[in-house]
Amino acid sequence: MTTGSVGTRADHDRRHSAPVKSGQAIPLVPTAILLVGAVYCLIPVLWVVVASTKGPDELFTTFTLAPSFTGGFWDNITDLLAYRDGKFWRWVANTVLYAGVGTVLSVVISALAGYSLAKFRFRGREMVFRLILAGVLIPQITLAIPQYLLLSKVDLVGTYWSVLLPSLISPFGIYLCRIFATAAIPDDMLAAGRVDGAGEYRLFWHVGLPPMLPGLVTVFLLQFIAIWNNFLLPFIMLSDDDYYPLTVGLYALLNQGTSQPVLYTLVVAGSLLSIVPLIVLFLLLQRYWRLDVLSGGLKA
Repeated sequence: MTTGSVGTRADHDRRHSAPVKSGQAIPLVPTAILLVGAVYCLIPVLWVVVASTKGPDELFTTFTLAPSFTGGFWDNITDLLAYRDGKFWRWVANTVLYAGVGTVLSVVISALAGYSLAKFRFRGREMVFRLILAGVLIPQITLAIPQYLLLSKVDLVGTYWSVLLPSLISPFGIYLCRIFATAAIPDDMLAAGRVDGAGEYRLFWHVGLPPMLPGLVTVFLLQFIAIWNNFLLPFIMLSDDDYYPLTVGLYALLNQGTSQPVLYTLVVAGSLLSIVPLIVLFLLLQRYWRLDVLSGGLKA
């Protein structure tokens, strides 16, 4: 067989084996459903952006999705940042503390627990995992009052710890970490490390943790967003507005708006600023937020 005939046959096989996608019709019904869902989710965000550009006299007299160009946006931002000598900045700092410290510690705990449940065999392991799954199914709102009663016994209510401690344990995070550890960490790698004399903690940090990183980024994002947007727990635990996160602080500001309507524009501007860090965080971490948990495993 000549070289020319081999090339001709290879070209023929490629032409007939490659699927033709240019002629495929776009599925209209699923696409329409996705578009409706996207619009449904984005309209409230768009309204917040537009409403933040309006002054107090425009916010309730006109209801349009067209922004105002009378300078109301910068006035609202300036008034919000100057409110009570910068109380908004205090709420931002508290939220960063709750979400940042709470999320990092929660991810570490979830990674250790998920790795242990995935790679160690011990009596009662499946029972522990079932209890964690039960914790996933329990709505967090039902735990707020019991957590308040428990923390009040040790005089932690009204402090930073009353919001941080309940955020450290995430049943869903532990569940995800076990799934990621099971899929991404080959048992052969751990066995080889033990043969070389590595301890269990060293195996976790140097062998087990790197393949889990894409999954841990997912856990980090989910937990950070959950703590950042948490309202009920700090609302129950805290009474001093110096400890408020953004959610509770803006709610308190909204309640004052019933007697001072001018504060409503500050609440809208604060709501807009409160979602900016989440958008930035997602854009920065989206490259790591992948489903290919096997990417960190053994490669040829």
